[in-house]
Amino acid sequence: MTKATQIRIPATYMRGGTSKGVFFRLQDLPASCQVPGEARNRLFMRVIGSPDPYAAHIDGMGGATSSTSKCVILSKSSQPEHDVDYLYGQVSIDSPFVDWSGNCGNLSTAAGAFAIHAGLVDPARIPENGTCTVRIWQANIQKTIIAHVPVTDGQVQELGDFELDGVTFPAAEIVLEFMDPSDDGEEGGAMFPTGNLVDDLEVPGIGTLKATMIAAGIPTVFVNAEDIGYQGTELREDINGNPEALARFEQIRVAGALRMGLIKTPEEALKRQHTPKIAFVAPPKDYRASSGKQISAGEVDLLVRALSMGKLHHAMMGTCAVAIGTAAAVPGTLVNLAAGGGERQSVRFGHPSGTLRVGAEARQVNGEWTVTKAIMSRSARILMEGWVRVPADTI
Repeated sequence: MTKATQIRIPATYMRGGTSKGVFFRLQDLPASCQVPGEARNRLFMRVIGSPDPYAAHIDGMGGATSSTSKCVILSKSSQPEHDVDYLYGQVSIDSPFVDWSGNCGNLSTAAGAFAIHAGLVDPARIPENGTCTVRIWQANIQKTIIAHVPVTDGQVQELGDFELDGVTFPAAEIVLEFMDPSDDGEEGGAMFPTGNLVDDLEVPGIGTLKATMIAAGIPTVFVNAEDIGYQGTELREDINGNPEALARFEQIRVAGALRMGLIKTPEEALKRQHTPKIAFVAPPKDYRASSGKQISAGEVDLLVRALSMGKLHHAMMGTCAVAIGTAAAVPGTLVNLAAGGGERQSVRFGHPSGTLRVGAEARQVNGEWTVTKAIMSRSARILMEGWVRVPADTI
């Protein structure tokens, strides 16, 4: 019998938007994990409970979905005029890797709240009552996010009456501004990497599909629902239990990643599951959300379903919502056309759990489209705080 021990690390388990994850202060991590590398990756995988061939995360903090297999590191910002640096890791469920290629828009909400909870924001900037503007540097994509966090008696106000489809209970509203999200930072490309609002995307084994490929919030490949045999009203169980359907979506995603220049060979997509996202759009229709709530066509501008880490998302990723709002603001994209076309500064779209409104300010500069910011509301709440434990030999 071995005498291996566990180490404990200060951590906070938080919900942000329709996701949840384990949050750490950089200074609280073991020294070997305070810098990027295999030690940090091993720690995050063990915290979440990956890789797990049972896809259950019984021996970890994860929830065996892309929305719940996440870890976050925050620290005082190294950037001028920012409060905190926010680094996000998407932990694969069944493979031994952590994807650092993008952001989580939902957990960006919790990052703003956690920054205050964790003492990373200058106390002089926190009002006794009112709204604290937390300036976040998103380190994965090198972008600024501004979180407007409500404060009561000098503490983050977590409870309230703001309702978010995909989240069971109401909470306090946090408004997020994603500044200059019109490229994904890592590649430094244009908002439309191919130079076109709509492309003919050749997908081996499937054929040629109309596609809008955009890098705003997160690189995303949009296709028309009807072109791939869907209505846009689908729920998770309609797709996630069909391995053939999921494989087709992955083929489309890989073809889009290659066309966008995010990868050079199809094999690279295996280690880049977080980006790009693949989504399909359709004009408004009546449907019943996963909660049983009836959504009428008149309540939304369009329908969107998106996949994350190879599965249909139960609601909508925050970063993908930014991509939706941005693409909707540009006349002629598939997203814009599904919403009825024309110029618009915001859209309300239907997703599997209900509806979401997102706004974006897009304009043309020297013939190229750019977006100055995208805005949406989410909420966040601490679920548990204390220490997370992992075997000492993890790192």
